[in-house]
Amino acid sequence: MLHYIIQEKKNKWLQSDDCTISDLIEYIRDKGQLRDTQIEAIETYLFLKIQGQNKPLWQLFSEGFFTNGTDLTKLNINQSAREYLSEHKDAFALYDFARTKTDKGTLLPELEKLIVDNPTELDYDTIIKSIFYNVSYADYLMSLPMGAGKTFLMAAFIYLDLYFAANEPENKAFAHNFLVLIPSGLKSSIVPSLKTIENYDPSWVLPEPSASKLKKLLKFDVLDEQKSAKKSNKARNPNAQKVNACLPNPFGQVFVVNAEKVILESFKFNAQTELELDEEEKDTSNDLKRLFGQIPNLTILIDEVHHAATDDIKLRQAVNYWHSKGNITTVLGFSGTPYLQGAETIKAGDYAFKFSQITNTVYYYPLVTAIKKFLKTLTVKIGQNLDRFQIIKKGIEDFDTLYKKTVYENGAIAKIAIYCSNIEVLEEEVYPFLTSELKINPAEILKFHGGNKKYTLPKENELEFRSLDLAISKKRYILLVQVGKEGWDCPSLTGVILSQKGDSPQNMVLQTSCRCLRQVDKGKEETALIWLNKDNADTLNKQLKQEQNSSIDELNSTKRMGKAEMVERYSRMEYLQLPKVEFYQMKVTYQSIDEEETANTKAKLKAIIKKMEDYKAAALISTSEISNIDTGTIDIINETGIAFANYNQWLFEMSRQSFGLISETQLHQYDTELNEIFETVSFEKDDNRFFNDLYDLHLIQSKIRVAFSIKRDLQTDTEVIPKQAELLIAERLTDVEKNPKLYPTEADTNKILELDKTNESVEVDMTEVEKAYNLMKETLEAQGMGSMVMSYDSFKSGKEYSSVVKSKNNSFHYLPYNFGGSGSSGFEIQALQETLRLADFKTKELEIYYNGERGLTEFVINCFAKEGKYWKNIGKYTTDFLIVKRTAKDKIHKALLIETKGALYAEDKVFQKKKNYVETEFLKLNQEKFGYQRFDFLYLEDSKNIAANITKLNNKLNQFFND
Repeated sequence: MLHYIIQEKKNKWLQSDDCTISDLIEYIRDKGQLRDTQIEAIETYLFLKIQGQNKPLWQLFSEGFFTNGTDLTKLNINQSAREYLSEHKDAFALYDFARTKTDKGTLLPELEKLIVDNPTELDYDTIIKSIFYNVSYADYLMSLPMGAGKTFLMAAFIYLDLYFAANEPENKAFAHNFLVLIPSGLKSSIVPSLKTIENYDPSWVLPEPSASKLKKLLKFDVLDEQKSAKKSNKARNPNAQKVNACLPNPFGQVFVVNAEKVILESFKFNAQTELELDEEEKDTSNDLKRLFGQIPNLTILIDEVHHAATDDIKLRQAVNYWHSKGNITTVLGFSGTPYLQGAETIKAGDYAFKFSQITNTVYYYPLVTAIKKFLKTLTVKIGQNLDRFQIIKKGIEDFDTLYKKTVYENGAIAKIAIYCSNIEVLEEEVYPFLTSELKINPAEILKFHGGNKKYTLPKENELEFRSLDLAISKKRYILLVQVGKEGWDCPSLTGVILSQKGDSPQNMVLQTSCRCLRQVDKGKEETALIWLNKDNADTLNKQLKQEQNSSIDELNSTKRMGKAEMVERYSRMEYLQLPKVEFYQMKVTYQSIDEEETANTKAKLKAIIKKMEDYKAAALISTSEISNIDTGTIDIINETGIAFANYNQWLFEMSRQSFGLISETQLHQYDTELNEIFETVSFEKDDNRFFNDLYDLHLIQSKIRVAFSIKRDLQTDTEVIPKQAELLIAERLTDVEKNPKLYPTEADTNKILELDKTNESVEVDMTEVEKAYNLMKETLEAQGMGSMVMSYDSFKSGKEYSSVVKSKNNSFHYLPYNFGGSGSSGFEIQALQETLRLADFKTKELEIYYNGERGLTEFVINCFAKEGKYWKNIGKYTTDFLIVKRTAKDKIHKALLIETKGALYAEDKVFQKKKNYVETEFLKLNQEKFGYQRFDFLYLEDSKNIAANITKLNNKLNQFFND
């Protein structure tokens, strides 16, 4: 749904000059450590963070961020609706969304009609907010199947946020701290998840030395300790102590938390799962709730966000509470199943519509695609009319035949998981069946469950369970009860058996049965086996249909996708003798001018001391009863706070926040002044010192750091410099994946390259063609085969070259052009084809070259906009095409810059600024330098009729190339 639109927008942005992360994404791809799906998720995340400014989805939706460029003038709707939709972005956005094309027509045809019939009757913002669960913060769901590397992705997001936050500390779009929530049913996955994040190599997504610096900054805490009692105070709550210890201004703090057990117990909910906060100020027994509300710039990452509907509601309310304290940056959920168990109803006036997909899904990678690309390919077998033991026997026989001798590269042996509905079934039925009936060596069997009064397990079984994927483990048959359903990372698991209904919770059959699909040895095709009884098979089919739009039959028929067919590409720069483009470029240099010879730190610190009251909030007033405000006793509170204060720790935090620019040694040189500030912002109570919450400690620390720097002023210098640009950087021309938008075709490409070698003319001598035709005709008639003589026109067409080949000396400086870039509509190919057909283009001996494939050209214009008296750099502009005219073989005399833009991006403000700069300043400064109009600019929009665009182009050719 929305994720398809986001993908299209994201891909277009990645190809544009406005994209600021191209080099970073290229670095990640070149590093080669992440899967394509992980990189795509990162692209989507940064697109929403940077281009979407980390705004809530409902706000982006209302502002038209996701509209697809519908032209209202071309729609058969009434004029009043057209005018209203033109004037109200939120109404147009919802209408445009309702018209989204699906396999069955439009997405919401009834809503589409309702808006057209009564455009003024609906409360659009309310409807849009309800689509996105009425949250007022950035709340995104990444849907990747198990085994795709969601935990690695969490780690990547953490490092990327810290990287951007370190460069722009005041940018609220990027987090400084992180809370990783894991469902309560996954206790055994908390430590592995922590280790995965903690051991993650940040150089996979960030270049050095940034990667190593950030890794040193990260600090991890697992909040998994139980409170001593329901009403325990903060001194007895170890989880609260861990959080409190990092306040007030942590940077790089990562908490890994059991979501329900730790977080939700911190809140009180009534029977309707509504959050109760009436007593929050009086209740000091549970500091964790309040302390998380104090961690600045906090991003929350939630694994398996679909885990339980009730808990999800509670968790969302908890996050809303923290957001009300002003500290939530982003909430990022991860799930393999982006569908709700029950459809969500959205009201639009008297009309209601439903969504079964989780609407804040911004990225979705289907299970079937993952199997084609990197998961194990699988065989699902169904035990029709077989009892538990018959299914287990057949499953183990198949497993032994296929995998008993399998040893993976890391030394781990293949293993199969047999899930049981309860401990008694495992201990009294399944385990005895394996050891007695099937004669399996008990040393190869691992039993793992939570235990009960009748059956307990030795402690080493948990260690064995966590060690299953290691070479030291000799366990091959794994018997499980209520564990390993999700979040269990064991790639060497190759088979799963669900022999009876209840072996897995009904709503988790998909997650449980697919535990065995994780890839072990990268790049190798591996297989897996699933055995199910009829009930579990029916449930799996139902869940595959609802959550993956798939089926058991499709999974069974899905095979590993072969490597993409690559197309070799060739430079024709030498053949065409295409000269460099000479032009003039504005260059703006920014110079920082020191206004002080020294930092004057002591004087600045003393100035801070004098203004301490300016950084303090108004004192609190406390009375015993509000009714006694006039007659009762009034207490003025000047000191409040529970965060422990330590002078040396305070200096250490300030040094860390400066990223090492100010050392603790430097800070200690001003102990007299800093001690005075410290004692002012803190207070003594019960032999302990606490920070006073009435002071804006963050602002004070910021001003202290500034006191150690020299005051500077920014000045700019502007100059015009000559440039020479190759239209092709040949060493960057690499093979490209075969796609329908490669142009010319393979046949035409080969013919052009062949003619380049022979230097043969593309013009055919028609006299010789006619002679050859007559000879062929006479020969066939003489042999009595006159009926086989083709028409002259057919014979002639076979001897002539295609129009593309005939144009080879006027275009195609490399072959083939790739117009299949992300977001391409095909307009560029059409524009090129029509230009090559123009009579005026041919008679004026013009040439046209595609310049829009990012990274292959040096002809890039640096653009600026005037702000006040200074020029501000607004980014680079790369024109799609250049139509050039040579005066000599080695000189380009004139060049027409052609921009082919989709209507969707025509109103983009950054593009408009760049377009304005090129049309005015760039053309003007080059005309002044060359003494004639060397460049011109033409904008073509794909919403216009192609004939109108080509007419506009032809007129420009005749006007600009009139000499």
